[in-house]
Amino acid sequence: MTTNAQALIDRLKAGEARTAVIGLGYVGLPLLVEFARAGYEAVGFDVDARKVEQLNRGESYIQDVASRDVAEFSRAGRLRATTDIAELARADTVDICVPTPLRKTKDPDLSYVVAAVESIAGYLRAGQLVVLESTTYPGTTEEVVQPILERGGLRAGRDFFLAFSPERVDPGNTQWTTRTIPKVVGGFDEASTQVAVTLYSRCVDRVVPVSSMKVAEMVKLLENTFRAVNIGMVNELALMCHNLGVDVWEVIEAAKTKPFGFMPFYPGPGLGGHCIPIDPFYLSWKAKQYGFESRFIELAGHVNSSMPRYVVERIAEALNTVGKPVKGSRIHLFGMAYKPDVGDLRESPALDIARMLQQRGASVGYSDPYVPVVEEGDLRLSAVPEAEALGRGLDCAVIATHHRVFDYPAIATRAPLIVDSRNALKGHQGTHIFRL
Repeated sequence: MTTNAQALIDRLKAGEARTAVIGLGYVGLPLLVEFARAGYEAVGFDVDARKVEQLNRGESYIQDVASRDVAEFSRAGRLRATTDIAELARADTVDICVPTPLRKTKDPDLSYVVAAVESIAGYLRAGQLVVLESTTYPGTTEEVVQPILERGGLRAGRDFFLAFSPERVDPGNTQWTTRTIPKVVGGFDEASTQVAVTLYSRCVDRVVPVSSMKVAEMVKLLENTFRAVNIGMVNELALMCHNLGVDVWEVIEAAKTKPFGFMPFYPGPGLGGHCIPIDPFYLSWKAKQYGFESRFIELAGHVNSSMPRYVVERIAEALNTVGKPVKGSRIHLFGMAYKPDVGDLRESPALDIARMLQQRGASVGYSDPYVPVVEEGDLRLSAVPEAEALGRGLDCAVIATHHRVFDYPAIATRAPLIVDSRNALKGHQGTHIFRL
């Protein structure tokens, strides 16, 4: 154990370390709050001045983070936010929690990561720990992050410490949070791993060290690829069951009574969120660099990405039963977020459904208590209260996101046609209800 490593471990154990988080979104802000709760001095960095101002007023803009916690830790001097990247020079640890989207060509876009790392490199000093949490392909921390940080002459493992620890945030989940979800950590070397484990051990219930940064990177991709492939399989099964005249939801409910060897996954209008629709393509892209074709991943991606179009076709089928075309019909989406009980629009399939319906000439509206306004590309919509929407004389209601706050009995009885892509109307019957 080097002197630098032991000194940092001692500061972390004593709660005297200064922690920094770059990127204050769904991953970074909850982590920043947990660092402050653990007694660290926590400073968050973001390019969005509005977020910084809001946090420094003691207000949270993320559902999973309580404003009272932000206010309490701010008053105690343990939490603050800034746009001034120069303050990184004072930090003992730096966590990178910036987006890693895909380009239109399905190639990884690491521009946010590179920008963050270059900012850190300008203020890097001996004895600091840098941890990448942004999801990416195996090898990124070693091949991209490390060389940038070492440009100034400092060396990983000798002068500073480097690790990868995949974020596992599930927005809206009150049981599994930043604190309760086990934290996987893989360091550049043994000292880096030990320092990173010490950092997280004060604010996470269980830390799981692995042998390398590349293993830690692969862990996250396995988790989300597992989900994407299985969802793709059950989505394809839903299409098959529709053609066979079989209720796919009944099939799944019966299958999941098997006490071993089966894990239920459910079909839907498509994948959303920042992870599951994107992460498998990071793995697929990396595999191609080694001449390996990821057939399961590519096929699952194709099936999942086709689901919004399939939902639109089901809407057209439903309207056709009453002699109406999509063009000119008043179609209302219940739910715009990608998952229930959150306001997260990232990659939401409801956005694609709304766009395709508008392109076909439909008059599209939506209700979502968590998403007051939609301004995504050419899509510009404002939410309508649920009761008001049902009283406007809709032609077809589409349940795109199964928020618990929706009055499903009212939707089932008041909407003349319903396309239920989430089985939210389980138990409700009628020839006007069309399920996925």
